[in-house]
Amino acid sequence: MVNAGEQKGQPGWVTPTEFASQRMPLGDLTVPRAPGVHLWYLDLGSLWQPLAAVMGENSRQQGDQASEGDAMTMQQLRFARRFYLRMLLGAYLGAAGKDVALIRGLKGKPILDRKRHPEEFHFSLSKSGQRLLIGISGTTEVGVDLELEKRQLRRTPELARRFFTNGEARAIRALDSAERDAAFMRIWACKEAVAKASGHGIANRFCRFSIDAPASKPPEVVADDDHPARGWQLALITPERGYIAAVAVLQPSLRVEAFRV
Repeated sequence: MVNAGEQKGQPGWVTPTEFASQRMPLGDLTVPRAPGVHLWYLDLGSLWQPLAAVMGENSRQQGDQASEGDAMTMQQLRFARRFYLRMLLGAYLGAAGKDVALIRGLKGKPILDRKRHPEEFHFSLSKSGQRLLIGISGTTEVGVDLELEKRQLRRTPELARRFFTNGEARAIRALDSAERDAAFMRIWACKEAVAKASGHGIANRFCRFSIDAPASKPPEVVADDDHPARGWQLALITPERGYIAAVAVLQPSLRVEAFRV
């Protein structure tokens, strides 16, 4: 358990050593209350074989079983994402995964059907290939984003000028070329997380708030057209080597508990 801004390693980061391993089947889980947020990281490639073995014909209907180490098919990925999301939410709700009722909310975001699950409970998910990150909060909307840390970016200053605020674009241009891509990805992940937590989605949203996310200190929202900037709490996450993620909540403080299935 780590407080945002006080993580071990790089300031403002949750590192792989801080992810507590949890084995299946998961027991009943307690919904975190402010300032707590639970983060769950799943490598669906490593979880597919046991899932396929348990599900049998139901999983084979989603496509041929992948051999260990092989890339999953899109059918297998979609099936595994739905299965593990419902399983995890069910562990918090005290229900079987198949009984978790989900609907599409604003901008197509999956949310709990409040007619079936009236208790206050919020989640956000992000996927990158076979990896899945899920954020859980029992107090406020939460946003998470998961990205490849070292994307092959072209013309990073131009991308920043297109998608970011003027101040963010200037900060990117001021960096050495070797640092620009990493800075771009830190800001991008944080902006995605904030946009999801705000409920507006990313379309026409990125230019409405500014992120300061240097490698030397915790990330923060420094300006926001829609909310008090200082109300946002951010944390950056390294769930494993090669990936970067962010979590955002609109509350006075943030304490992250991170888990790996």
